[in-house]
Amino acid sequence: MRRAEGFTEGFTLIELMITVVIIAVIAAIALPNYTDYVTRSKFSEAHGQLADLRVKMEQYYMDNRRYSTNAGGGTCGIPGGNAPTTLGTRYFTYACAPAAPNAAGDQQYVVTASGVAAQGLAGISFTINQANARTTAVTGGSQMAGKGYGANGTCWVVKKPSLC
Repeated sequence: MRRAEGFTEGFTLIELMITVVIIAVIAAIALPNYTDYVTRSKFSEAHGQLADLRVKMEQYYMDNRRYSTNAGGGTCGIPGGNAPTTLGTRYFTYACAPAAPNAAGDQQYVVTASGVAAQGLAGISFTINQANARTTAVTGGSQMAGKGYGANGTCWVVKKPSLC
């Protein structure tokens, strides 16, 4: 087809603007979903470490008939004690709290993974105890609450708002 004189082949301004609008709409949908996916992927560190620490606590109990390092109680029987040693972790900090002492030592415990603020996880924590009860806590007004996550007293949250 022959073009009129003075016109060149190419895109019109309207075609370019429509393309830019389509890309902007796709980005507006994709970017929040991607950032949420990245946040949820960080949860796997806590879930894996808590499961591992629980196994270590149960192994210690099988050998000693208590979760504490001594009969008086007070210190978890895993490497690092109440501040468990976890290698290769960067998104969560871990703490262990033994409880319910008797003459033999502590008979219960709770291990907690708390989100690191510098990693965008401030305000969320996951816990597990000797009965394998898993919970998620989210502090109101925190980074994680602002991202739409909520607490769940029966499981570890893996999706918004508080889905297991």
